[in-house]
Amino acid sequence: MTQKLKLVVVGNGMAPGRMLEHLLDAGDAYDVTIFNAEPRVNYDRIMLSPVLSGEKSFDDIIIHDEAWYKDNGITLHMGAKVSKIDREAKTVTSENGITESYDKLVLATGSDPFIIPCPGHDLEGVLAYRDLDDTNAMRDAAGKGGSAVVIGGGLLGLEAAAGLNILGMDVTVLHLMPTLMERQLDTAAGYLLEKELESRGIDIRCKSNTKQIIGEDGKVCGVELDDGTLIKCDIVVMAVGIRPNVQLAKDAGLEVNRGIVTTNGMQTSDPDILSVGECVEVGGMVYGLVAPLYQMAKVAASHLMGPSDAGFVHTETPTKLKVTGCDLYSVGDFAEGDDREDIVLRDAKSGTYKRVIIQDNKIIGAVLYGAVDDGGWYNEMLKSGEDISDMRDTLIFGQAFQGGGAVDPLAMVANMSDDAEICGCNGITKGTIVSKINAMGLTTLAEVRAHTKASASCGTCTGLVENVMALTLGDDFKLPDVETMCGCTKHDHGTVRRMIKAKELKTIPAVIQELEWSTPEGCAKCRPALNYYLVSDWPGEYVDDQQSRFINERVHANIQKDGTYSVVPRMFGGITTPDELRAIADVADKFSIPTVKVTGGQRIDLLGVKKDDLIPVWKDLNDAGMVSGAAYAKGLRTVKTCVGSDWCRFGTQDSTGLGIKLERLLWGAWSPAKLKLAVSGCPRNCSESTCKDIGIVCVDSGYEILYGGAAGLHIQGTTKLGNVETEEEVLEYCGALTQYYRETGFYLERIYKWADRLGYDHVKSVIYDDAEQRKAYYERFLFSQTFAQVDPWAERVQGAEAHEFSPLADFSSREAAE
Repeated sequence: MTQKLKLVVVGNGMAPGRMLEHLLDAGDAYDVTIFNAEPRVNYDRIMLSPVLSGEKSFDDIIIHDEAWYKDNGITLHMGAKVSKIDREAKTVTSENGITESYDKLVLATGSDPFIIPCPGHDLEGVLAYRDLDDTNAMRDAAGKGGSAVVIGGGLLGLEAAAGLNILGMDVTVLHLMPTLMERQLDTAAGYLLEKELESRGIDIRCKSNTKQIIGEDGKVCGVELDDGTLIKCDIVVMAVGIRPNVQLAKDAGLEVNRGIVTTNGMQTSDPDILSVGECVEVGGMVYGLVAPLYQMAKVAASHLMGPSDAGFVHTETPTKLKVTGCDLYSVGDFAEGDDREDIVLRDAKSGTYKRVIIQDNKIIGAVLYGAVDDGGWYNEMLKSGEDISDMRDTLIFGQAFQGGGAVDPLAMVANMSDDAEICGCNGITKGTIVSKINAMGLTTLAEVRAHTKASASCGTCTGLVENVMALTLGDDFKLPDVETMCGCTKHDHGTVRRMIKAKELKTIPAVIQELEWSTPEGCAKCRPALNYYLVSDWPGEYVDDQQSRFINERVHANIQKDGTYSVVPRMFGGITTPDELRAIADVADKFSIPTVKVTGGQRIDLLGVKKDDLIPVWKDLNDAGMVSGAAYAKGLRTVKTCVGSDWCRFGTQDSTGLGIKLERLLWGAWSPAKLKLAVSGCPRNCSESTCKDIGIVCVDSGYEILYGGAAGLHIQGTTKLGNVETEEEVLEYCGALTQYYRETGFYLERIYKWADRLGYDHVKSVIYDDAEQRKAYYERFLFSQTFAQVDPWAERVQGAEAHEFSPLADFSSREAAE
């Protein structure tokens, strides 16, 4: 048996990961060892922007999990940065002392972010935007609120700015050039992009040069421009470019220029060392977009398998911005020139712009903003050099209008050649997708992604991939099930929540219009969710829409199966008084209420109240000092308590008093779903704290905070958030946890489902481990409560929403008049 050669890969980014996939597909010729400077597996860096904005988690963007390396017999050293290559001994050594020998070595050291060497660039709070650690640092900063300055108006800078804006920070973008993304967009498209970002509340300042970053106590507090302008901020994000990371190769004596110099076969000046990725200089050029890096990966894999004619060829790579709602596409050369002509289409009303640049009757560039569906078609003609003379007059209207009228999108795909590029990120052609579908019997988008990588990176080509599938599979093609908010919209709850904040949408009609609902006014499923999101996101600004609530919330009582109602006055912490009990008894007698019951939450329920009697019942209870118990609410229901140290010989703390304080803090706050709390005076847990949404268990040293329990159709014990020493801390932690849930939960999502989705470790890191972030959430909760703690019973007694309690017509009065 032939002994396998040893392949060592330095770097574990997207390019070497793709190279290994090609290598494994071709055979099993190598024992592979990878050194990764990051302490994690391979992930999709293209999708860091959705991770920053909260649209995706790290798990969503993992390319190869730990099981993949194990299954393929690959040794992965995580957190092991290589510091030395001994070319004579053919070994590599990491900073943490691991040495491996190689027969073939692949350098994929990537690039380093360029940090402007201005005064203050080394202050705490100056961040780059290159990897997951940078992304997490920005998310942590955003959790504390405040403001950010992003230096750089290119792709990464704008994606960072948009993400921080969605997370609630005030963001200013500083860009040295007159327009944004000047390398990828012309002036007109840059202008439209600037206006769109400004409409979201992002402050764009072009032609701005940073003089210095100002600090206080070693931390960032502002940025000074060279014209003397001072911008206060809490963090500064540098996104002004990257430089190939060549130091390791240089120290090893390899030929280095701007990048590690390679042949078009990705071979360095050492025949046993290849290089791929952002660290490479091939044909005098370096690359930062993923499509050429994946081409390098394929070429390198081919040469590692033996003699090969495969070679890297420069092609124009389209640019797309991963900011939800900003549709732009540019490719090729769009500079001015006497030997060129432009075809331009503008639609000011819709905010769209299309420009195609022609030279010698061939497309050499295209810039699209707002309407980007034809980008791939223009790019295909650019690469093929097709003569466009015959379609000159209709070219700008796109592929669908060639020949005089709109055509079916499937016909557009049918007219594409097999060499037409469908997925620009991964360089996947129509022919590749079709052949894989036919050869492997692929029927779902997930299968096509798994076997071709088409649409697996940024995802903007998903619709086109689905059209190729529909054309190939015919009736066997089924669109994937997308769990949208309802049938009125293509968006899920997460997207709607993000866009409400990003676009500052403050009314239900605004959401329906801006997010392109397919129905004029929404439905009974989406309107209550939209109403909650607006109540949560814009306290003091949005006016609660009662007609977007279910009947129980509209009338502030629980409807029963016979059409009567249940009325539950609030008893804070389960404590009542003789006067309150007398008032309840008097109301029961006065209105002939048939049933009076003690609830599981330690309150008294008046069952069988007629709708006509609701307002007078509430008035009498209000007069006795009682308010609505909100037994109908997507919000706080009860705080269940035991008698605690005041009476119980086992009690360690005053659980009853703490329960009252918690209920007085939390009542009135609308939340994604109902909230039930409990405080137990000792670990014997008589109040059942360990199955509540939030539970407190009193212990000798203070208080144990728990959350995420359930005891209904789903049964689940709580998870420990942590221990605190004082009642004041309990209030702060519980208020902050509730606010985090309110701001990030989906409508009707119980807190245990929310924590399952976000991750219990993540929730703990935000609320328990980060004091500044916790205080920021708590302060926002307290602010919101100044508008929320209004008793709805008292409002209705005073005449609010009177139509809800009035008959449609008073026939007896009309008959008397006649």
